[in-house]
Amino acid sequence: MNQSDTFANRPVYMNETNHLLEIEEHMYILDDVKKPNVFRNMFPYSEIPRIPFNDRIVPHNMPGEIWITDTTFRDGQQSRAPYTTEQIVKIYDYLHKLGGPAGMIRASEFFLYSKKDRDAVYKCMERGYAFPEVTSWIRASKEDFKLVKEIGMKETGILVSCSDYHIFLKLKMTRRQALEHYLGVIRECLEEGISPRCHLEDITRADIYGFVVPFCLELMKLMEEYRIPIKIRACDTMGYGVNFPGAVIPRSVQGIIYALHTHGGVPHALLEWHGHNDFYKAVSNSTTAWLYGCSGVNTSLFGIGERTGNTPLEAMIFEYAQLRGDLNGMDTTVITELAEYYEKEIGYQIPPRTPFVGRNFNVTRAGIHADGLLKNEEIYNIFDTEKFLNRPVLCAISNTSGLAGIAHWINTYFKLKDEKAVDKNSELVRELKQWVDAQYTDGRVTVMTDEEIVNQIVLTCKKLNITIGRTGRKSREQL
Repeated sequence: MNQSDTFANRPVYMNETNHLLEIEEHMYILDDVKKPNVFRNMFPYSEIPRIPFNDRIVPHNMPGEIWITDTTFRDGQQSRAPYTTEQIVKIYDYLHKLGGPAGMIRASEFFLYSKKDRDAVYKCMERGYAFPEVTSWIRASKEDFKLVKEIGMKETGILVSCSDYHIFLKLKMTRRQALEHYLGVIRECLEEGISPRCHLEDITRADIYGFVVPFCLELMKLMEEYRIPIKIRACDTMGYGVNFPGAVIPRSVQGIIYALHTHGGVPHALLEWHGHNDFYKAVSNSTTAWLYGCSGVNTSLFGIGERTGNTPLEAMIFEYAQLRGDLNGMDTTVITELAEYYEKEIGYQIPPRTPFVGRNFNVTRAGIHADGLLKNEEIYNIFDTEKFLNRPVLCAISNTSGLAGIAHWINTYFKLKDEKAVDKNSELVRELKQWVDAQYTDGRVTVMTDEEIVNQIVLTCKKLNITIGRTGRKSREQL
C-alpha cells in the first residue's frame, strides 16, 4: 500500500447549489439491516413519543418559487363519505379559480379505483385547465399502474413506504427487497413516459441516511437516465414531524428536507411535503418545509383527511401570503364560496371556530372587543376579512355583548356606514340592550340568532317610529 492510499481523503467538490467547496463526508449506501429499526428510544409505544435534540442546525433554504398541491379527492376522501362525480368536478372548478392565473394550486390528485373516481378524472381533464394538473395515486403495484396507463395520466403518485415499520412489519420485506420492488415499478412508469411522484410514507419514523437518502440517490440516477422528472413527497403520515431547531431526525422536518435536498440530490422543485395533524403541527411543519427547501406543500380543503386530517389548503394560502407579501393572484374569496358549498350542498359542517372558514372565526362576543371594533375594526380583526374573504367582522349578541356589540351587529348586518351607522348611545341600541338583558335574566344560555334579532329590531323600530337601512333581503325591507 502506497502513501497516497494510506492517507486518502474524501474528495473536495463544488456544490452547484450553494457554490461552496465541500468535502464528501458520507457514502450513502443502503443499510440493509437484519432487524427493523423502529427507533424505540423515540417511539416507545406504551408511552408518549419523545423529541430528542442534538443541536445540529441546518440553514434556511427557501426555494425561489413555492406552491400548493391538493389531495382533497384522495386523502380527503379517506375520512368522509365519498364525493359524487358532480361534487368533485364542482370543487375542482373552485380550486382552479382559487389558484388564480399563476396556477398556485399546481396539482390535484385522484383515486382511480372506482368508476365514479375515474369518471371524475375524465370530466376534470376535459376542463382543459393547466392548473390544477389532474394526477393520480397508486400503490407500488403493476396492477395499479395499469389504471394509470389506461386513463393516460401524465403523472402519478406511487406509495413507497420508507420506514421499517412498513417495510418489515407491513410489507414483510427487507430494505433491499423494498428498494428493488419500488425501483421496478418506478422504472416501468418511466418506460411509459409517465412522471412518477414517490410518496415516502412514514418518513418521520424512517432511517433517513440508512434507507431514504440511498433510495433518493437511486431515483435521481433514474431521472438522469430517462430525462423524466421524479418528484419526492415526504409524507409525515403519523404527524410525528417537529420543526424545533436542533431536533433529531427522523422527527426533524428541517433535517429531513436538508437530507433529501443536500445529500439525496433532489432539486427544490421536485420536493413536496405532506403533513398530518395528529399533534397539531400540520400547518407549522408545512411552512417549515417551505422554509427549508420544499417547493410544494400538499394540502386538503379544510384539512379533511385521515384521522385528524391533513394540512388545510386555506391555511397555506395565507401562510404563502405572509411569507411572500402578496397572494400572487390567488382569489381568496373563493375560500368562502367553497365553505358555503360544503355546508349547503355537501352537508359537511365546518367546526365554527375553524380559522378563515368557520362560522365564528371573525365573530366576537365580548363587549369590550365590540367597542374597539366600533372605533376601528383593525383593533380586533386579523386583516380586512371583508376584502379577502367577503366576510365582514361580526359581533354575536349574547349576555356579554354590551351596547357596543349590539351597535356593531346592526351596522354590519344592515351594511350601515358613515352617517347612517348607529352608535352605542342610540335609542334603538339601548332598547335592544334591555331586551337582550331580559332574555338572559330569564335563564337563556344560547347566543341569539340573526332571525330573532331582526324580528326584535322590526318591533323596536315600529315602537320608536324610526327607519334604518334598506336592502334587498325581505327581513330587512320590513325596516
